[in-house]
Amino acid sequence: MKIIITGAGDVGYHLAKMLSSELQDIYLIDEDESRLNYVQSHIDIFPILGDAKSFDVLSEAKVEVCDLLIAVTSSEETNLLVSIMAKKYGAKKTIARVSTLENLSPSRQKMFADLGVDTIISPDILAAEEIERLIKKSAFTDNIEFEGGKLTVFGIAIGDKSELKDKTVGESSYLNPNLSFKPIALHRNDGTIIVNGDTEILENDIVYFISTPESIDKITEFCGQKCFEIKNVMILGGNRVGEITARLFQDNYNVVIVDGDKKKCERLASNLSNTLILNIDGRDVETMKEEGLGDMDALISVTQNSETNIISSLVAKNHGVRKTIARVENIDYIRLSQNIGVDTLINKKIIAASNIFKHIRKGHVDAIANLHGVDAEIIEFTVKPNSKVTRKRIKELKFPKTANISGVIRGEESLIPFGNFQLQEGDKAVVFSLTESINQIERYFQ
Repeated sequence: MKIIITGAGDVGYHLAKMLSSELQDIYLIDEDESRLNYVQSHIDIFPILGDAKSFDVLSEAKVEVCDLLIAVTSSEETNLLVSIMAKKYGAKKTIARVSTLENLSPSRQKMFADLGVDTIISPDILAAEEIERLIKKSAFTDNIEFEGGKLTVFGIAIGDKSELKDKTVGESSYLNPNLSFKPIALHRNDGTIIVNGDTEILENDIVYFISTPESIDKITEFCGQKCFEIKNVMILGGNRVGEITARLFQDNYNVVIVDGDKKKCERLASNLSNTLILNIDGRDVETMKEEGLGDMDALISVTQNSETNIISSLVAKNHGVRKTIARVENIDYIRLSQNIGVDTLINKKIIAASNIFKHIRKGHVDAIANLHGVDAEIIEFTVKPNSKVTRKRIKELKFPKTANISGVIRGEESLIPFGNFQLQEGDKAVVFSLTESINQIERYFQ
């Protein structure tokens, strides 16, 4: 597969990194030579220095035989124009990153599709939707639903009173008599472990489960956690992510947005009908306390400054706020959340890259998601006739040890598969895999 990525920023770099083990031909276009050199020193790509809007540059990248062009520069206009040009010159499929919310309306998307932009994605909206999922399940560090909630993958920290603490997965199997869930991985310190029967679970591990709906509350309880009701939400940062999140929340929660920019606050006040806007410096702890920080159930910190977001979340925790979510720009920070006390760190560029990634996967992929701080993907495949996974039971497939067929939806039935299970044509299989194994796994579903 020949892929052209325009823009060597964080999204472009992360996409190229995700694809680096895929044996794809990746052409990366950027006007900044130092950024290109940095990416090339870490990833096997074909770098092209120049303006992606130039036909000569696109021609150098052989756009006429391109299977997919992904335009993720920092300029929305460039991304749309390059996608339109690429489609006219022969690219089979195009994806453009946008920031203007109006361009995501159905009428605008249809217009751009007619011009040649197959898919439009907004990192801001994807990040806000991710925050919404995390707030709905207050005890979880991650929460991903498949097929409308027939199966859910979620992360949850092991508390000091958990029945799982200091036991192996096998020793705690008595908690799962109906085989309605299973742990699939855990995050400990900076590493991810694919669990098996001999894996010991320790206090403060974040364990990722897949479960049918009826077992989620039971898992939460024996992990030593409890989902609590969230009513009052404070959002620190009145940027696009903060505004979109407030729009999603304001009819169901008491929402406060805090921002130190007066003009931004005036704009937010005119755009949001049911949200309280406070023009204060969110770094001023005393003022934040006076404005009700201690009465909040959740703090969502999404300013442009990663350190501000992390510190604000820690301050909020210290003042009794039970749920904290912090946006970080530095991808290296993502793995720190478990160790520093913030419930979840999110990076909108990683979220966007994972959303784009599903358009690249082989096999019949219905959905793809990433877990925060885990170098892995969760992929939902529709099982094709006579594909390799249909020919043998799971335990006989020689599936990679760094992956797991975690759940199956067969018609209206949700199933948790174990070794003797055999997939059938038409099943929807939810697969958890470390990034290194994804290319190998796809062959089982082709």
